[in-house]
Amino acid sequence: MSTPLSQTAAYYGSPVLSAAERNRVLRNTYWLLALSMVPTVLGAWIGVATGLARAMSPGVGLVVFLVGSFGLMFAIEKTKNSAAGVPVLLAFTFFMGLMLSRLVGAVLGLSNGANLIMLAFAGTGGVFFAMATLSSVIKRDLSGMGRWLFIGAMVLMVVGIANVFIQSSALMMALSVLAVGIFSAFILHDLKRVRDGEETNYITATLGVYLSLYNVFQSLLAIFGLGGGSDD
Repeated sequence: MSTPLSQTAAYYGSPVLSAAERNRVLRNTYWLLALSMVPTVLGAWIGVATGLARAMSPGVGLVVFLVGSFGLMFAIEKTKNSAAGVPVLLAFTFFMGLMLSRLVGAVLGLSNGANLIMLAFAGTGGVFFAMATLSSVIKRDLSGMGRWLFIGAMVLMVVGIANVFIQSSALMMALSVLAVGIFSAFILHDLKRVRDGEETNYITATLGVYLSLYNVFQSLLAIFGLGGGSDD
C-alpha cells in the first residue's frame, strides 16, 4: 500500500541558501539516505525471520503501520534540528523495514522470489539515479508539482487502505503502477527543492526522498510478484 507520508513538510517559505550550503544539505541528504538503508534491510530481515508482520491480520497491520509511521514522522519533525534527529529517523526506517517484511516474505515464498526482489531493488536504484540526474539538469521551478503529486498520493492512500479489505489483485496492480509514477516524480520534486535551496534541513529532505524510494520499491515488488511470480 502506498502512502503519501513524504508530503507532510511545508513546501513554501524556506530561506534561499547559498550554493555551498545547498550542496552541503544535498550531500548530507545522500549520506543519510544511504545510511537509512541499513536499518531498513535489518528490519525487513527480522520481520521475515520472525514472521511478526505476517502474524498480524490485515486490519491490525494497517493500524500498526499508520500509528507507528505517523507517530515516528511526528517525532522526526520535532527532533530534526537536534542531535536526536538522525537516530529517530533511523528508528523510523527500521520500523518501515519491519512493515515491509510481509510483502518481502510473500515474494520470497515464490520460487523466483529472490530474483524478483533484486529486480525491484535494481529498478528502484535506476529510478533514483534517473530522478537525481534530472534534478541536476532541469532549470525550471518544479514547486508547482507538489500540490498535484500530493493529491495523487492521497488518492492512492485512500484506495490502498480500501484494498486492504477488498483484496483485489487487479486493483493492487493498478495502484502499484500509478505509485511508481507518482513517487518517482516526488523524488525529482524533493531533490530539486534541495538543489534550489527551498529545503534547508537534510533530515526532512532525507525523510521525503526515503519514503518515495520506499513506495517505489514496494510498488515494483508488488508488480513483479503479481505479474512475474512463479510457484513452481
